[in-house]
Amino acid sequence: MAFSRRRFMILAASVASTTVLSTESRADAPLLAENDPTAQALGYKADAAKVDKTKFPRYQTGQTCANCQLYQGKPGSMTGPCPTYGGKLVYAKGWCNAYVKKA
Repeated sequence: MAFSRRRFMILAASVASTTVLSTESRADAPLLAENDPTAQALGYKADAAKVDKTKFPRYQTGQTCANCQLYQGKPGSMTGPCPTYGGKLVYAKGWCNAYVKKA
């Protein structure tokens, strides 16, 4: 898979923030709103079924936050922290353009 410079920068920032934020408690992290500026820029939807496939052609059916490499929620949980959004909670059934399939 080819990576653009923009995609690389998003992922690099995510990895860097994971290291910095990993010691913080996530229990009181706020839930990410779809109208958050970063969420809007990355096309975050709380329900992946509502992703505009013409606006985000990278989206494929079955991609959700729960099966994204960046998602840090526990298996089976409804929400979990995402370093892309500074550790804010995202819905497991959500999706954004920073999606990276778990290995």
